[in-house]
Amino acid sequence: MSAAPRLPGIDALKGLACVMIVWHHLAFYGPMSDVVHPFAPALMGWLYDYGRMAVQVFLVVGGFLGAASLAPKGVAVFDSPGRLLFRRYWRLAKPYLVALAVSVLVAALVRPWFAHPSVPAAPTLPQLLAHVFLLQDILGQEALSAGVWYVAIDFQLYAAAVLIFTFARRFQSQSGEHADGAVSAPLGVSLVLLLALASLLFFNRLPAFDITALYFCGSYALGMLAFWASSNMGGRRGFWLAAMAAMGALALALDFRGRLVVALVTAFGLVWLSSLQPNAWLLRCSQQRWLLQLGKVSYSVFLIHFPVCLLVNAIAGHFWPTQLLPNVAGLLLAFVLSLLAGSALYRWVESQPLLPVLGRLRRI
Repeated sequence: MSAAPRLPGIDALKGLACVMIVWHHLAFYGPMSDVVHPFAPALMGWLYDYGRMAVQVFLVVGGFLGAASLAPKGVAVFDSPGRLLFRRYWRLAKPYLVALAVSVLVAALVRPWFAHPSVPAAPTLPQLLAHVFLLQDILGQEALSAGVWYVAIDFQLYAAAVLIFTFARRFQSQSGEHADGAVSAPLGVSLVLLLALASLLFFNRLPAFDITALYFCGSYALGMLAFWASSNMGGRRGFWLAAMAAMGALALALDFRGRLVVALVTAFGLVWLSSLQPNAWLLRCSQQRWLLQLGKVSYSVFLIHFPVCLLVNAIAGHFWPTQLLPNVAGLLLAFVLSLLAGSALYRWVESQPLLPVLGRLRRI
């Protein structure tokens, strides 16, 4: 499978979204935010209520990159779905499992002297196993760290895309169509569109489904459509843009959701970025070294920031439970330490090569 092309600006989007998620969790979990809130209620309230919407950026970008690597022309370009899914799981799980272990250790460290609802209880064996296999929400197990739900959803969405395009190719092959034929290309794409509509018009409106990919398929599919529009797949750029606009307008008319607005803006923004000249000022700004680095380590920061913030919260809450300045400093320190911890996790774990056993896996 060929590597997905990298659109300038994607790393910047991921980096900025990651920053927003970290600050949302700093506002969401006390006690530092509880002390600061009365002095900055508008800012803390906004981060609490709306900061979580930045996750839509990750969903749309994930769909964009998924389409680029799995089906850049609307048909599967991979040969071994089982091997591909294992690679995806291991890529997600390497830093995820390390960050999860850190979270469990930090919680055990602060639990005796920091009585706060944000401290996870001591894990049970079924709970740990559920987290290892990314099934904690489906099995009703309490999360051991903030944001672990997203890792499970990311894998579900990727797996759904792999299965859709695998099914489409095999169905077309059995019906005598060629993988590069004019008839074959729309099948997988049509299934993506149908699933996206079902998600946007039904599943995404029911909180009971937010533990499954069905709830998030709409945003992920918007990212896929954004890639096909930006690459002008089939010479039908206008069709892909119209499909994005029509699905978004219909979903918002049925049930207005701020998170969907963020997803639509991100999707159309990716298409717009793809149309800019390389020397456009916005692209030049997005290529700033610190932004590129932030985007590169964003997944690791996303994973490790909770135990870092938990530890700083525990220290600040123990020694300065009511003082404003130490708690403001604690929020800033937790943010900086989260970036540093994420950079270390990326360097020592996430960026390391996959296990050699991958090269020995047979195609399945």
